[in-house]
Amino acid sequence: MEETEFTPEEIEAARVLFARPATFVMGAAKIEQLPDPDLPEIAFAGRSNVGKSSLINGLVGMHKLARASNEPGRTREVNFFDLDGRLRLVDLPGYGWAKASKSTTKKFQDLGRDYLRGRVTLKRVYLLIDARHGLKSVDAEALDALDLAAVSYQIVLTKADKLKKGEGEKMQAATLKAVSKRPAAFPVVALTSSEKGIGLPELRAEIMRTTGTTLA
Repeated sequence: MEETEFTPEEIEAARVLFARPATFVMGAAKIEQLPDPDLPEIAFAGRSNVGKSSLINGLVGMHKLARASNEPGRTREVNFFDLDGRLRLVDLPGYGWAKASKSTTKKFQDLGRDYLRGRVTLKRVYLLIDARHGLKSVDAEALDALDLAAVSYQIVLTKADKLKKGEGEKMQAATLKAVSKRPAAFPVVALTSSEKGIGLPELRAEIMRTTGTTLA
């Protein structure tokens, strides 16, 4: 299983960066409402119940920066969060939500696609997948959209704390194999748990390296 290597200095620098102030900037319901593309951005995508809000909150060490909802699919806007004026974290609308009307679902999924296609400052998309279930057919459309947009993306397995010993590594390997032929997929699968903090130091370092963000 291929892993990204990080030095202790990179891990520490990323910890310091993500401990700095993080604030909600805005939610954009239309492509014209997006903030100016003046900072590097990384985006989080995934099914409505995969734990996007928990992962964003876990990365910045805040409980309520990104708001989770008991009603799956509440995120119908592209939500922007500023990290210390150096980096933006972007929460894309969840997909796979059956309760929305087809027209409503299409509207906010199209917004996500428009963002992916036209955002020059977008450095990478982190596609979240529940580690207990792996890639499902509903994820294929998202993978296709990312490949079509030619945006670098990395699979992040969530809820690793729910797995038995050894299952996480098996799921990492199976997921990597499943996306190995996809043109825009980054060839490393991250294994994380927002609840236990598993994999978050490495993911912070990955984001810092990918965006070229520094502490200076």
